[in-house]
Amino acid sequence: MSSSAIDITLLGRTYSIACPTGQEQALRAVANKVEQQLSSLKAKTNSLSREELAIMAALNIGHELYQEQKKNHDYMRQMDDRIRLLQSTLEHALVERSRKED
Repeated sequence: MSSSAIDITLLGRTYSIACPTGQEQALRAVANKVEQQLSSLKAKTNSLSREELAIMAALNIGHELYQEQKKNHDYMRQMDDRIRLLQSTLEHALVERSRKED
């Protein structure tokens, strides 16, 4: 897969980032999210260094990702439970139908 470099600006500093072809829009969207986090943190705590801001932003974004993954996992578990219930109900109905036909 080929890649190209795109420029991303975070807190006024521009970075050239290698990006797989076709993923540029996704990288820019992620960079915008990171910039929002950094700017928000900087506005709240003007005394943090760039490194500390980056760490806090990474932790905040990581927490959001964790919460979304947990919700997704819980949803998948609920769907698995519903599918098992539906399978059981169908099997029970087929057994009852088979008994009636005998």
